[in-house]
This record gives sequence, structure tokens and C-alpha cells, in this order.
Amino acid sequence: MASRHVVAEAVATPRALPSRYLTPDDLVMMFELPSVETVYQWRRKRTGPRGFRVGRHLRFDPDDVQAWVESQLKGAAA
Repeated sequence: MASRHVVAEAVATPRALPSRYLTPDDLVMMFELPSVETVYQWRRKRTGPRGFRVGRHLRFDPDDVQAWVESQLKGAAA
């Protein structure tokens, strides 16, 4: 029974985002997306989390990703 309690706590506790800037590959893994192209499509359509370029590399602030997730949840509840 103790293992069930631990699993229930793990499900109830939101996952913390890393404290570093996220890459498109990080978003693919976090959201189980089909490919990194999905992240780039979001960027082109301006539908995904806000990102920024560091040279030729795309990065995402974890706070912006969290805000985007919350906005998606609010839209889904409507």
C-alpha cells in the first residue's frame, strides 16, 4: 500500500521545469510531440510558447512555457 501512496503523490505534484532555458528538443520530450518541427510550426504560427534566439539557436524561458501551458488549460476549460 505504501507504493500506491507514493505514486498518488507523484501524480498530484506538478513537475518542476528546469531552471535553465529550454531547447526545442526539451519541449518535444516534455509534451511528447511527434518531432521538433512541431515546435517550429508553433513558432511560425505564433501559437506556442514565446521563444527567443541566441544566435541561430532557439530557446524558451521555463516561465514563459509555464504561462503558455496555463493559458492552454484555461482555454480548454471553457
